[in-house]
Amino acid sequence: MAGFTRRRLIATTGIIGVALSLGACGMGGSTPASTQGTGSTDSGELSGEITYQTWSLKNERFTPYFEGLVAAFQDENPGTTIKWTDQPGDGYADKVMQQATASQLPDVINVPPDFAFSLAEAGKLMDLRKADAEALDAYTEGGVQAYEFDGMEGSFGYPWYLGTDLNWWNTKAFTDFGLDPEKLPTTLDEMFEQSKTMAKNSNGKMFLMSSAPGIAEFYAAGSPLFADGEFVFNSAEAVKVLQRYVDLYAEGAMPPEVLQSTYLGNSQLYLQGKVAWTNGSASLPKDLAEQAPSISEVTVPTPRIGTPPLFVQGISVAAESKNPALALAFAQFATNNDNQVEFVKLAQGFLPGTKLANENPESFTDAIEDPNMAEAAKLLAAQMPDAEVAAPVQFTDAMDTYTQQQITAAMRGDLSAQDALDKAVKYCNDNLPS
Repeated sequence: MAGFTRRRLIATTGIIGVALSLGACGMGGSTPASTQGTGSTDSGELSGEITYQTWSLKNERFTPYFEGLVAAFQDENPGTTIKWTDQPGDGYADKVMQQATASQLPDVINVPPDFAFSLAEAGKLMDLRKADAEALDAYTEGGVQAYEFDGMEGSFGYPWYLGTDLNWWNTKAFTDFGLDPEKLPTTLDEMFEQSKTMAKNSNGKMFLMSSAPGIAEFYAAGSPLFADGEFVFNSAEAVKVLQRYVDLYAEGAMPPEVLQSTYLGNSQLYLQGKVAWTNGSASLPKDLAEQAPSISEVTVPTPRIGTPPLFVQGISVAAESKNPALALAFAQFATNNDNQVEFVKLAQGFLPGTKLANENPESFTDAIEDPNMAEAAKLLAAQMPDAEVAAPVQFTDAMDTYTQQQITAAMRGDLSAQDALDKAVKYCNDNLPS
C-alpha cells in the first residue's frame, strides 16, 4: 500500500494548482463548482460504463478487494460496467493534472483533499452536497470538512480511509525519573512541566518532548490557521505555543537533535530509548515489537492532547463524467459503511470514513491479530468525532519548509517567536496562487 503520510496529504496543491490555473482556458469548457451537474440517481435504473481510479493500490493484498467490489456493484446493477484502473504512487499528482487538463479525469477518482481543492477550483469535481446532501451525513464530520474549502461552496469528496495519532508513553522512564506513570500529561501545561522534570531528574539523559512545533500544534492549541483567504497562524495563541518550545529548548529540556539536519522525528528517538514520548498511529506497536521489544513492554497509549490531527484519503466524482448518475452511485457504494469496513480490515491501522464504523470499531478491529494494535485502533476511532485536518490545503511543501526554518531560528534564539511567525505568514501569503 502506498505510504499514507502527512507530507503526501499536504504537499501537492502547488503542483496541480498552478497547472490547472494555467490550463483553465483549454479544459473543455469546465463549469464553475457552483453550477456543476448534480449527478442525481433519481432518473431511473443505472446503466452504462464508468472508470474508477485508485492510487497505488493494485497489489496482492488489495487487488482481490477491488475486483470483488466492482463485481458486487455490477451484480446489483445489471447493465453497468465499472472499469477499475490504478496509478502508481510516484507521479500521481502529474498524472491527475494531465487527466484534468485533457478533460479525461476518471469518473470516480481517489484523491486526497489537496488534489480535490485544485480540481474543484477548476470546476473539475462534482459538488456532492448539491448532488445528494443527505448522503454526506453518513461520513465523519472531519472527513467531510476536509473536502469543503474556504471561499468555495460545495463538498467535493467522500472520506474513504483515514488516519490520526495517539500519544505513546514509556512508563518506565516516568518511574525512573520521578514522575507518576498513572498521571500522564493530558494538557499542554502538564506536558511542558513534566518535560522539565524529566530532563532535570535524568540530568539530561532522558527527555519527554522531542520535536519542534508546526502549524498542527498551533491549531491543536486553538490558533486559527487560515481565514478570509489568508494565513493567520501568527496569532497570539500560536506565539505563546512557540515561545514555550523556545523556552523548553533553552532550558536543556529537549534533545539537541531536534534542531539538527539529521533529525528523523520523535518516533525514531523513542524507538532508540532516548525520549519517553512520541505520537503515532495504530501501527506503532508493530514497530516497537520488531525494533524495541523492551520498550514495547512498558509503552501505553493515550488520546492526543488538543484537537487530534486527521489525515484523509477520499473518493471524488468528476464533474465532466458522461454518466454522472452511475458515477455518483458507485462512489457512494465504494465508500458505504460495509465496504469501508472490509477495506480497513486489509489496510490495518487506518480507520473508515463512516460514522457508524468508528462508533463500532469492533467491526474492523476484530480482524487485527496484534492485541495492542487493535486496542490502539479503538482509541483512534474514539477520536474521530473530534479529529480535524489541521493544515489548510493551500499550505504547500515550500510553505511548510520555510515555516519550519523560521520556527527553528526562533528555537535557536535567532528570532523572537512573534518575528518568526510573522515572517512565515508573510511568506505563505506572498506565495498563495493568484
